[in-house]
Amino acid sequence: MNVGLTGGIACGKSTVSGMLEARGAAIVDADRIARDVVQPGQPALADIREAFGDEVLLEDGTLNRKALGAVVFGDEAARRKLESILHPRIRAEMARQMAEWNEREPGRLVVVDIPLLYESGLDKRFNFEEIVVVYVPREVQLERLMKRDGLTTEAAEQRLDAQMPIERKKELADVVIDNSGTLEQTEAQVDAYLRRKGCL
Repeated sequence: MNVGLTGGIACGKSTVSGMLEARGAAIVDADRIARDVVQPGQPALADIREAFGDEVLLEDGTLNRKALGAVVFGDEAARRKLESILHPRIRAEMARQMAEWNEREPGRLVVVDIPLLYESGLDKRFNFEEIVVVYVPREVQLERLMKRDGLTTEAAEQRLDAQMPIERKKELADVVIDNSGTLEQTEAQVDAYLRRKGCL
């Protein structure tokens, strides 16, 4: 039973993911996989070095994310090159983990946590039973993002504008978990969802 989980920046997706995991769901975390595929010894890191040079590595041989970010930021061709190295490997590992959970524990809820699920088209690519969107209204999103990352209104607005609007994600969702209230209210929605799925 594979379910996609997404949201917008500062909507609390990680919080909801943690609640689902604490209640027995298996989590396939796209961000964690993205970090793992660029560890030393992984083919992706060798390909990144070949494409962008030694300056994107730190002295200990690990990826210098800041340097790489500076190279690809604002350079469409470089960004596409990086994506062509990373995306196939990340998707393959996500598919592998999903298949492993489905085979090992067919009845278990497998939650695939993907920040840019709709933007990347993975909602069509993977066979999700449904997609859960963690939602807060944009003004709450903006406020939380500014507080969390110490950003100005303008900088926070720019980050929000780089993603699909949260209202659009809410429209596309099969299930919406509204995280604009208290933690207890969010937990109640998570519990209700799991009961409905027969997982609680």
